[in-house]
Amino acid sequence: MKWFARQKRADIWDEAIESPLGDIEAAARIRAICDAAAQSAIAAARNDKSENARYERAAKAAMEIAMKISDGLMRDDAVHRIVNLCMTANDLKTAQILFRAIHTSWIREAAQRDHPTLVQ
Repeated sequence: MKWFARQKRADIWDEAIESPLGDIEAAARIRAICDAAAQSAIAAARNDKSENARYERAAKAAMEIAMKISDGLMRDDAVHRIVNLCMTANDLKTAQILFRAIHTSWIREAAQRDHPTLVQ
């Protein structure tokens, strides 16, 4: 009776990466991860344990991919997306650490404008 068995939800961040990603593919993958994990981040902010675990796995996978992006502007944009995800989940500590990694001034200003609590 496999028809009625509950399928475990397959998440984009749990998928194996077959070959090295280029900067554009890595940025697109981070965007997809952040979009897919947005609902988990909202639930994590409400102290939902299972959704918090999903959010943390997604954020960790996105951070690992972001570290491999060589272009500074693309990396900063990807990190900004991860900061937005962290702030959605009320994970201020991680968001502040990632915010300090943004070097492009206009992206940094945009993140600061979106989330004034980052700068303390």
